[in-house]
Amino acid sequence: MNPHDSYTPQQHTLVVVREYLMIFLALAPFALMVNWIFVPHNVVGGGLTGICSIIYYATQGLFPAAFPHYGGALPIWLSSLVINCILLLVAGLTVGWRFCIRTIFGVFSLALWYRLIPIREIALIEDPLLGCIVGGVIFGISLGIVMLNNGSSGGTDIIAMVVNNYRDISLGTVMVICDVVIILSSYFLPVPEVFLDKITSVSDFKIKRIMCGICMTVSYTAALDWFMARVRQSVQFFIFSTKHAEIATAINQTAKRGVTVLEGKGWYSKQPTEIITVLANKQECPLILRIIKQIDPNAFVSYVNVSGVFGKGFDKIKGK
Repeated sequence: MNPHDSYTPQQHTLVVVREYLMIFLALAPFALMVNWIFVPHNVVGGGLTGICSIIYYATQGLFPAAFPHYGGALPIWLSSLVINCILLLVAGLTVGWRFCIRTIFGVFSLALWYRLIPIREIALIEDPLLGCIVGGVIFGISLGIVMLNNGSSGGTDIIAMVVNNYRDISLGTVMVICDVVIILSSYFLPVPEVFLDKITSVSDFKIKRIMCGICMTVSYTAALDWFMARVRQSVQFFIFSTKHAEIATAINQTAKRGVTVLEGKGWYSKQPTEIITVLANKQECPLILRIIKQIDPNAFVSYVNVSGVFGKGFDKIKGK
């Protein structure tokens, strides 16, 4: 079930506009962390951001006339845009263009933010390890907001989607492999001149760069998982009330949630009773509780957090 199915055409339009706006705004801190923390510390993370960072570091001084504001290097915004366009073309021809619509918007939005936000010479957070952890958390939450609004920033998730279309390999496995290869390849990058006076060993610097990249990737992955779990947390209600029909109808019509009424029997009273059960998102709890209180303040209610809710109105059933 598409969550927009219950909306009027006008409401649907507003929801779609809000989602696109959220995708656009959420990508601002995403780009901010790259240009203000990761690049100043010469860190390479996973995903397409890591690939673009490698290109940026490796081409320093090669194009002084074309990109004087980037030290003569190919800017991240340009390489991100070009590589994503190529990946989107491949994905459109293999997976389908429907998948690409919001991804195209996300790709151009991210490239715009990369272009608008200047790269700092001195990182926002001086300690590289702390910067990678904090930046990774913000990075992950930003990506989570994008995903919750059915968007994508492009990159390795496009590669994962294409590979998954032809091979029985999970999306997560493909993305982890891509991240590991990208981060380890940063070892072969030269050490920037600005760091040469601050280090005692080139090899140690490169190893620390890899460790920071791993910390950044782990922190953003953990933050993304935590954020998605919190927002997508579902609850199951059990409602006992003599006004079960009114409550069920109100929840169905106002909260737009399916309701099941079970036949039960009070063991003490030996009287038949009806039990309303509802599965809803955690954000909908206040609304449902308010509906119950308005109709029957004396209703007996319990609800518990549940995970793995699949089907109509929730996540799609995973697996074959």
